[in-house]
Amino acid sequence: MPLHIVLFEPEIPNNTGNIGRLSLASGSHLHLVKPFGFELSDKRVKRAGLDYWQHITLTIYENIDEFYNKNKGKDMVYFSSHGEKTHYEIEYKDDLFLIFGKESKGLSKEVTDANKEHLYKIPLYSEHIRSLNLANAVSIAVYEGLKHLK
Repeated sequence: MPLHIVLFEPEIPNNTGNIGRLSLASGSHLHLVKPFGFELSDKRVKRAGLDYWQHITLTIYENIDEFYNKNKGKDMVYFSSHGEKTHYEIEYKDDLFLIFGKESKGLSKEVTDANKEHLYKIPLYSEHIRSLNLANAVSIAVYEGLKHLK
């Protein structure tokens, strides 16, 4: 798999369903870290992912500590509106983990503070918007990465 999409504590089922569909389309591995703001069996997750959900390469973790323990030594980048570097500056490579926070708050301060050197933002060109929809942000990052890997 060229890339890993990681969602820390996703809250909105439609976003997770769309990101699941994106992971399959892009050949990426989807990692979901609990707690979730919904049940994976929620019909909105399935509807957003259409009938593709059973084909997604998916790993689920009980919490962030389990995620880090199982993925020690992996290359990871983090996405936050608080990043100083843009996603264009990422050195994309096979097996890179792209980490995104929950829709309402993004990544925790603890996570962003611990990973400042690997913290990136997707630039916004209007002062009238604070952030992008999570599924849109993941799409931008994944396809930018695929562009560099091809």
